[in-house]
Amino acid sequence: MTVDYIRYDILTQDALRAVVRTVLADVAAKGLPGDHHFFITFDTRAEGVTLSPRLKAEYPREMKIVLQHQFWDLVVTERGFEVGLAFGGVPERLAIPFPAITRFEDPCAHFDIQFVRIDELGELLDVESETAVRTDRPPVPAETHPAPAAVKPTAKADAKADAKTDAKTDAKPEPKPREEPSTGGEVVRLDRFRKK
Repeated sequence: MTVDYIRYDILTQDALRAVVRTVLADVAAKGLPGDHHFFITFDTRAEGVTLSPRLKAEYPREMKIVLQHQFWDLVVTERGFEVGLAFGGVPERLAIPFPAITRFEDPCAHFDIQFVRIDELGELLDVESETAVRTDRPPVPAETHPAPAAVKPTAKADAKADAKTDAKTDAKPEPKPREEPSTGGEVVRLDRFRKK
């Protein structure tokens, strides 16, 4: 399993939250169109959520609100939204950042988005990084070949090179001399490698 460094899951979540932001901004400007209404579930413990102490005590983890007939002063920003709602006849003002939303439903359109909370995404990332095959290794460098070792001439090779005649013979090619490690820049005679 490879690690998703692009994090499509987070990008998708952000894009879907942008859909919610756009829809709520339209409702704030024009009101609810037709029979559309929204069920919005959010994490009451999330950073930036503003609730009265009474609601916080009643909904310590998660809360679902309905934006349909009785809501007022809906204000939508880049980071979240604020809305006035009545709970048991008592008016309340709620502030909900978009990352706190865990579910958005529009029953009229059969539209339902389930979000993964940011802290859950972080936990998923930790688990993936522990179990996944890492693909961020530096590329393996191209195989490097050491500079060819200079061949030390042997007495036999020198004798053959000196005894060379202009006439071509059908002699078998001589075996390659054994290479020995070089300690520096020795000169190699090229005539040893020419066909004889």
